[in-house]
Amino acid sequence: MQVEIWSDVVCPWCAIGKRRFEKALAQFAHRDDVQVRYRSFELDPDAPQERTEDLGEHLAAKYGITTERAEQMHAQMTQTAAADGWDFHFEHAKSGNTFDAHRLLHLAAERGVQDAVKERLFSAYLVEGERIGDPETLVRIGAEAGLDADEARSVLAGLRYGDEVRADEHQARAYGISGVPFYVIDQKYGVSGAQPPEALLEVLTTAWADAHPVSVLTPAGADGDACADGSCAV
Repeated sequence: MQVEIWSDVVCPWCAIGKRRFEKALAQFAHRDDVQVRYRSFELDPDAPQERTEDLGEHLAAKYGITTERAEQMHAQMTQTAAADGWDFHFEHAKSGNTFDAHRLLHLAAERGVQDAVKERLFSAYLVEGERIGDPETLVRIGAEAGLDADEARSVLAGLRYGDEVRADEHQARAYGISGVPFYVIDQKYGVSGAQPPEALLEVLTTAWADAHPVSVLTPAGADGDACADGSCAV
């Protein structure tokens, strides 16, 4: 079974959603048969490589709210994330363009370390205040998560995987995805938002049952005797 997850590395709900999906997957009886692939989604494709203003000030201007309200929202998000094992520090966040981070994730997928790189990118931005749009920072982060630094640097110096990022984003529009995280199971079931683990587990179970229906066989000449309501003495 294939699970595709559209998300952005600067999205706090995506980081929380990753934790919750992992909890659901750990409880899923067929977890060893599930392939997970992270897909690209840029929340702000027009962002500069790095913003110089405070993240709270940026969000306040973007959404027409006060800086105090933006800081309250960050505090609420930090509290929510703590329940899922994250220690967010928005006061250190250095937001910027995530296109290169997504290109790095496509390289990571080919090298079999996408989950580790995704996790490291979330931590780098949301916890440690790393410069998420800086190529050299991305090279170091990728190397820490299992990528070859020279290969990562070569990829980010050129245009490699750019088309793959755009293809993911095109597919997101085709699915009608307007917010992340968004989960697509076997290209049939879609789930929006950082749902609780039990809800995600239910979707996984439903998708598995749909893909693996039980066929009831009756051997030739067999009566197939069985108990049913009212047919057996108890």
